Amino acid sequence: MPIVKYPRATEPLWHEWDRKAQKCGLRHRVYAVNGDQYTGEWLDNLKHGKGTQLWKCSRAIYSGDWKFGKRDGYGSYSILDPVTKEYKKVYTGWWKNDRKCGHGSMLYPHGERYEGEWSGGLRSGWGRMYYRDGSIYDGQWLQDQPHGQGMLRLPNENRYEGCWKNGKKHGHGKFFYLRKGQLLEGIWAADIPKCGILIDFGRDEAPAPTQYPIPKV
Repeated sequence: MPIVKYPRATEPLWHEWDRKAQKCGLRHRVYAVNGDQYTGEWLDNLKHGKGTQLWKCSRAIYSGDWKFGKRDGYGSYSILDPVTKEYKKVYTGWWKNDRKCGHGSMLYPHGERYEGEWSGGLRSGWGRMYYRDGSIYDGQWLQDQPHGQGMLRLPNENRYEGCWKNGKKHGHGKFFYLRKGQLLEGIWAADIPKCGILIDFGRDEAPAPTQYPIPKV
């Protein structure tokens, strides 16, 4: 009996297209429907490895590490300056699950700057903040506010060292009035000193001491 050869079943065309569309390992440039652009490495059709994302609407750019489609690892986030038309980095540091996490530096409008730890996209941990008026806070943070132990140095060199809660002086602390040569040590509540003792501190070296020294108790 003669052997009949049937034509070989061909693979559906969409299978071939789907196989070719799979992005894994190599660098690819892909445009989203909304115009966003990603150039970098992939794994199982997800951004994974080194890559750069450009958002069409905001013109912002992220360049760094990715993990399963999200920013994860070390990278920088830059925005387009509307005046100079040049890109400037506003955050450089570590990310986790698409949010700032770990150590990083953030540049805010008007020149304010933060250097320190982050968690879930918020300042949390130990960090230093440089404010627009020249003040510097160096200490602990929680959910984007000073919380815990920290020191605030004012532009006139006066400073507060002590406890903070929800962004305000709260608990035991010391306020150094260096221009007057005095020290207030006591208890604060919501930025207000409630009780304490005021003593002379470096009065002889102070640039503007009070007329009379504080008598000893």
